Amino acid sequence: MKQTTLLIMAAGLGSRFGEGIKQLEPVGLHDEIIMDYSIHDAIEAGFDKIIIVIRKDIEKDFRERVGNRVEEVCSKRKVEVILCFQDMHDVPGEVPAERTKPWGTGQAVLTAKEYIREGFCVINADDYYGKEAFREMHDWLVLDHAEHAIAMAGFILKNTLSDHGGVTRGICKVADGHTHIINVIETGNIIKTVDSESGQVGAEADGVKLDMESYVSMNFWGFSAKEGSNPWFLDVLERGFVAFFKDAVPMDPMKAEYLLPTIVGGLLQEGKTTVKVLETTDKWFGVTFKEDKPVVVDSFRKLIQDGVYCEELYADL
Repeated sequence: MKQTTLLIMAAGLGSRFGEGIKQLEPVGLHDEIIMDYSIHDAIEAGFDKIIIVIRKDIEKDFRERVGNRVEEVCSKRKVEVILCFQDMHDVPGEVPAERTKPWGTGQAVLTAKEYIREGFCVINADDYYGKEAFREMHDWLVLDHAEHAIAMAGFILKNTLSDHGGVTRGICKVADGHTHIINVIETGNIIKTVDSESGQVGAEADGVKLDMESYVSMNFWGFSAKEGSNPWFLDVLERGFVAFFKDAVPMDPMKAEYLLPTIVGGLLQEGKTTVKVLETTDKWFGVTFKEDKPVVVDSFRKLIQDGVYCEELYADL
């Protein structure tokens, strides 16, 4: 069977809540963080290589807190683990003075380019996607596809909102039958709303109402590769990053980001790819704000009580 790789974008761990990974408290019963559950589900689904992209400045904390445990688990199961470092100065141009914001998910994937020689998928470290999404993605990656094929785990907007502030999602327009994406638009500051009269829950971004049943990208993407060839998407990313620094960075040097949903959306608009929607019934949850954490902890407790996971997370692999 074809080798399949999971790339976890973890460079942002801890950055919202303070310096270092220790600010991201455990959510499981034995110090597991959300990423542990994704790694468990990926191994269970059949992935045999895991690449984790972090910042160099959190390496020591990361290894002590997560990395050593993950390496031990994967070693026992013959799953390769590679740690990469996203460096905001590793760019095809000059970093603007006083810029501290990283360059986004597109650069995170490029960080691992030299280690990927097969079909791969990408996830966020601080999002929980559920077992079904990993099974669906693995099974898609091992199939043969037309050149330049992409897959996306499809989640519904209403299931991905926070009660504590605005979130960013890739809002997707889908074809009839909900099998393929026509377009994806990275949309920021999406907030949950409640109608004062009816009590109906909705969502809006900067005053514009959104369809709560829309598919959204949670940065769970799969990219095909011909056997024996490098994934085509990595070359697209590399060329696009050069253009990004030439065109986008001068226009907004402090905030410009090279984001996967925007890149995929551009390919769709140019007719250069197809994006398959992999439907999942699992509920997404994640930590966008500190206040989200108790809900996430309770959610994992419930999954353990329901027998979805063992108390010792990796014991059933």
